[in-house]
Amino acid sequence: MRLQAKPFDAQIFAQFGDVICARQMPDKMINQGKCARYHNLAKLDFVGDGRAGISLFDAEPRALPYRLEMMERHPLGSQAFLPLHEHPFLVVVAEDDNGQPSNVQAFITPPSVGVNYHCNIWHGVLTPLEAPGLFAVVDRIGNDKNLEEFWFDEDMVIEK
Repeated sequence: MRLQAKPFDAQIFAQFGDVICARQMPDKMINQGKCARYHNLAKLDFVGDGRAGISLFDAEPRALPYRLEMMERHPLGSQAFLPLHEHPFLVVVAEDDNGQPSNVQAFITPPSVGVNYHCNIWHGVLTPLEAPGLFAVVDRIGNDKNLEEFWFDEDMVIEK
């Protein structure tokens, strides 16, 4: 199966998570008017005894066409990816159909835009398209199982 990666569309992505980027106007100016604050850009959601943690992921860049073999979701918490570079990356999301991904959609983010996948949303693995692949990740840290994977019987090929 072939799937076209579309330019990022914040309205379509909204059903899966939050777009993390600076808007035209900051919510307020702080630090003696020298710092623009873009406030509360993502809904962090953690279930049970977990807590928010900040990690760094350094992912190997991939190329298009990209073979999507599996998707994952985190039933106990949201997961935010904040690029520490100005390169676009591939975002793959899907609806849930009885415990498996359906209606898979692929987007290429604009430069410097991050995403926050809501709790229990099917998504592809971190897929930078250029080096460096360094991201700050805010997600749930805890001892209980917070990862479900779904491996496709047949890979999807995502093209530009």
